Amino acid sequence: MAMRQTPLTCSGHTRPVVDLAFSGITPFGYFLISACKDGKPMLRQGDTGDWIGTFLGHKGAVWGATLNTDATKAATAAADFTAKVWDAVSGDEVLSLAHKHIVKSVNFTQDSNCLLTAGNDKLLRIYDLSQPEAPSQEIAGHSAAIKKALWCNNDKQILSAADDKTIRLWDRSSMQEVKMLTFETSVSSMEYMADGELLVITYGKTIAFYNALSLELIKTVEAPAPINSASLHPEKDFFVAGGEDFKLYKFDYSTKEELESYKGHFGPVHCVRFSPDGELYASGSEDGTLRLWQTAVGKTYGLWKCVLPGKSLFVSVYTFCLNKMVYCG
Repeated sequence: MAMRQTPLTCSGHTRPVVDLAFSGITPFGYFLISACKDGKPMLRQGDTGDWIGTFLGHKGAVWGATLNTDATKAATAAADFTAKVWDAVSGDEVLSLAHKHIVKSVNFTQDSNCLLTAGNDKLLRIYDLSQPEAPSQEIAGHSAAIKKALWCNNDKQILSAADDKTIRLWDRSSMQEVKMLTFETSVSSMEYMADGELLVITYGKTIAFYNALSLELIKTVEAPAPINSASLHPEKDFFVAGGEDFKLYKFDYSTKEELESYKGHFGPVHCVRFSPDGELYASGSEDGTLRLWQTAVGKTYGLWKCVLPGKSLFVSVYTFCLNKMVYCG
């Protein structure tokens, strides 16, 4: 009997969810943070979607959010011209970093000592979190707003994607541009995978894979609709993508074949990411919800419980939304 994908729906946000990120695997599991235009980023248990808390303090839409590897720190980027650093255990605000324009992207170094920010002022900024009063290091070069900026190559280099239709690779020590890629349209998303030094880029209906160090193209895949975000499975055997047609697509990485497609959201999908163990992927949408999808449909994992009544196979799903349990099947 074929299995039907039954996503966990995580409510709580009141505006579109525009970014999400997972922590690494910790002794307490792994965690998920979401950025939303309601200005209230939320922290959840990664494998269940169970709400843990909301970071309160921004006075505008939150465009970017991230967790450090061990989920002890969070960072958010917002339209109130600030990036904030939070204690992810207590929920307390640790730092508020003033910018001159809307901030779109935040990213910790592996040791969590530095924070990379970027946004509409076209600058990359590096903050030493051990010296919060010290001025940031600034890197200029983009001619339009920066959508995403990520550390790469063991934090020796930086990747940035901007509305000037370029992706640029920067050297951290010299603060100089190393290489630039130019596209016919603006890049909608960028994911970096340290294992294998891979870069996943989306623009238009295209999902492209590059070597992150050389920026040499590996392959491209065309999707049926404009794509806003894509994520490669940790084992690199397949990837998922979501976009303007409200659907989630799953493709074989080697053959480029479309394996599955699911429609669960009621608006365009803005962001999608695999969990660190690869067992699920999360999506955020214009409809204000996060949804968690099983990588292997029918497997007992998290809140997905497989039961065998007689000879028929069913999947029961318990969805936690704001600490309220709802039986869904």
